[in-house]
Amino acid sequence: MHIECSTLESAIFKKITFAADALQMPCYVIGGFVRDKLLGRASKDADIVCLGDGILLAETVADLFNPKPQINFFKNFGTAQIKLYHQQLHSLSQESPSSVNEQYFEMEFVGARKESYVETSRKPFVQSGTLEEDQNRRDFTINTLALSLNKQNYFSLIDPFNGLAHLQQQLIKTPLQPSLTFSDDPLRMMRAIRFATQLHFDIEDDTFDAIKENAGRIKIVSGERIADELNKIVLAKKPSIGFDLLYRAGLLQIIFPQMVALAGAEYIDGKGHKDNFYHTLQVLD
Repeated sequence: MHIECSTLESAIFKKITFAADALQMPCYVIGGFVRDKLLGRASKDADIVCLGDGILLAETVADLFNPKPQINFFKNFGTAQIKLYHQQLHSLSQESPSSVNEQYFEMEFVGARKESYVETSRKPFVQSGTLEEDQNRRDFTINTLALSLNKQNYFSLIDPFNGLAHLQQQLIKTPLQPSLTFSDDPLRMMRAIRFATQLHFDIEDDTFDAIKENAGRIKIVSGERIADELNKIVLAKKPSIGFDLLYRAGLLQIIFPQMVALAGAEYIDGKGHKDNFYHTLQVLD
């Protein structure tokens, strides 16, 4: 396994390493940044998980930049967000000479946590937890991958759910029992299909069966969140993959019944004509 960071990313992570070690706080970059780096995809943001106070870590990291970036606090969730703009990125480039084309780099800091849910809501009850409990609560194994940012074991991979193997197999699979994962947070069903569409990955059979079994749970998710996932599918290189999966999973019938009404070949004067649903997907592509 080899992960190649840009000079700028390495300079940012070195500051996080310095702050985490000063606070004697185990610290990791986890999820999408690690996944995208392993896939050779560009990334503009990083989720930083620590075993401790994520807000304190964010404040300590921010103090290492000149000019100091603004910190956005979300105290209800115990998270803090730092967005580095061109001014801060340029100051880093002077330490590690490189041309700065990036407009921003965003980091979210949070303490490791475990979650529990009630049936009527996808908003979890959150408690402090271990790194593995934090990885447990994530949607798919390819998003559980974590890299240590502490100096002692810098960039060592923590992969309890075989996420690296599933990334190589191009497979979407949940870390825990899939019905539990989707019942707890039904938006994950949309995310599974969105990732399969964007990355051209397959959804593991048991995982897709669980989406079909839990399709009705999507009704507790807000229209705005559903629309956001649909828009990301539309913007994929081949959106028909996602809409076909939504249709076969039984989700499209709930979230977009007007489109499902197009399915089936028309018969005019006894002659079969094109299926307007799949014709529409061809046009969308």
